Amino acid sequence: MPAYTHGHADSVLRSHRNRTAENSAAHLLPHLRATDRLLDVGAGPGTITADLAGLVAEVVATEIGEEELQLSRATAAERGVTNIDFRVADVHALEFPDDVFDVTHAHQVLQHVADPVQALRELARVTTPGGIIAVRDSDYDGFRWWPAIPALDDWLELYRTAARANGGHPDAGRRLLSWAHAAGIIDVVATSSTWCYANPADRAWWGGMWADRILDSAIARQLLDTRAATPADLQRISDGWRAWAADGDGWFSVLHGEILCRVG
Repeated sequence: MPAYTHGHADSVLRSHRNRTAENSAAHLLPHLRATDRLLDVGAGPGTITADLAGLVAEVVATEIGEEELQLSRATAAERGVTNIDFRVADVHALEFPDDVFDVTHAHQVLQHVADPVQALRELARVTTPGGIIAVRDSDYDGFRWWPAIPALDDWLELYRTAARANGGHPDAGRRLLSWAHAAGIIDVVATSSTWCYANPADRAWWGGMWADRILDSAIARQLLDTRAATPADLQRISDGWRAWAADGDGWFSVLHGEILCRVG
């Protein structure tokens, strides 16, 4: 498995814990049934996972290690959710029999794995005939913002450089359809959606989160360790994020690609 570019610093988890089934899996929700057994790959802090568990009979949530899995366990415990089974698993080689899940789901996962096509083959293998695979990933090359702040241009270039050095795919969103076809999945509906931050509260949250994240997270350590950036560079980018957040004209759009696959 490639290194996970974001890591699990508090600044990262502030972002990930804001994710819900409604704001991050809307393309899947109309297709869920109360009797479904659902696999959620890369559950992270488990906020989406817990929401999905309230809509189906059973969820199996996976992460790459026990430490990461504790984050989603904690969310489930806090919410009193009891129909989630937690497993450590590698999406490239899932330790489940064929045809055991009605729905398989991965949010912001394929952009971080070594072989997205193999991951989709595995999701298809463990999904029942007639079942659904739902995937959603960001496309960093499609991020747009205003006003034009050079420090944010530098942030995006550094992020893409770091993600690719880790074996990731920061342009994953636009590639999901092609990856599904390469995995032999024929019945695929591809869509896109965005998160948009443009009011004062959203700007303060998004900009403040990235202002902290570029200084104290796994990507910050990676950029410094590889000498891709200096502490002064990262401070300038952090200041740029805070300037963007404070600007009354500030607007930021995060592009996502989505696929909904019906397994034959």
